[in-house]
Amino acid sequence: MWSLETLGRVRLSKHFYMRDFLYSEISNIHGVPNVPPDPELTLENGRMLCTELLDPLEETFGRLAIRSGYRSPTLNGYGNAHKLNCAANDNPIECHIWDRGAGAEAIAGTSLAIPWFADQYAQGRDWRDLAWWIHDHLPYSEVWFFPKLAAFNLVWRPTPLRTISSYIAPKGMLLRAGAEPAESLEDRRARYSDFPAYRGIKFPQN
Repeated sequence: MWSLETLGRVRLSKHFYMRDFLYSEISNIHGVPNVPPDPELTLENGRMLCTELLDPLEETFGRLAIRSGYRSPTLNGYGNAHKLNCAANDNPIECHIWDRGAGAEAIAGTSLAIPWFADQYAQGRDWRDLAWWIHDHLPYSEVWFFPKLAAFNLVWRPTPLRTISSYIAPKGMLLRAGAEPAESLEDRRARYSDFPAYRGIKFPQN
């Protein structure tokens, strides 16, 4: 039997624990518990999100700011019903309910900001510079960018869709599933040529 405290201590990857993803303003303000009905599946899919996508980001850009991680079906359903920026539980793009599917239907996502890039964005940097870096370096499924802090939703699936969308101008879809980028690899690399080296941060060895 899992307790929420025990679940929070579970390490998902080199840099992340489950507790990093359990905090929710909706839960705190409205008193709706954020408790996974299927902890094992939540951990299984969460590990893939962290090892495949978040660890490489942390090891490239430094600390990540997790904005919204896991949401239980109860919490997410409440957020959707009360128009709190949560997609419907059965919406194919709803990525925060990590325990809603297994196998080919598995999914896990989080909303996050990268402080290093948020500073760049505040000075006028184009969000697409980061979008193309993600495309060229990570096995992501979907990315959505938001105007505040250039925060974005980042999604893992076992078979990635590889789509990029944004609510920042130019709004809409930058890359559709199965499509090739309009910009060449050379042009994309020029956009992020001053980014830190991929996984270049040296952490203390055990």
